[in-house]
Amino acid sequence: MKHLFRNGHWVKVSDDVQPEVRNHDALLWNDRAYQDMNDPRFSSRSEHREYMKANGLTTVDDYKEQWAKQQKDREQFYHGIDPQRREDVMRAFQEKRRRG
Repeated sequence: MKHLFRNGHWVKVSDDVQPEVRNHDALLWNDRAYQDMNDPRFSSRSEHREYMKANGLTTVDDYKEQWAKQQKDREQFYHGIDPQRREDVMRAFQEKRRRG
């Protein structure tokens, strides 16, 4: 005998009963996650977006492209590919040669 939690109560069901699958509960496609958080500030994506905008806040996914670009820049810098670094090294050699 299985027990399933339905409508706030545990219900005994036979072994051949499968739990109800609700495809519309996918976290990315509806507001269920916001409703389940029990946060009094917002209960939907649109309310969350408005709250974030009103308070000058953002989420980490807003920086995805920026971090990828900065990672590429860091790799180039540490491998000596940064054009500014190359100019700095050449200037340092010229300054050293000029001073003797």
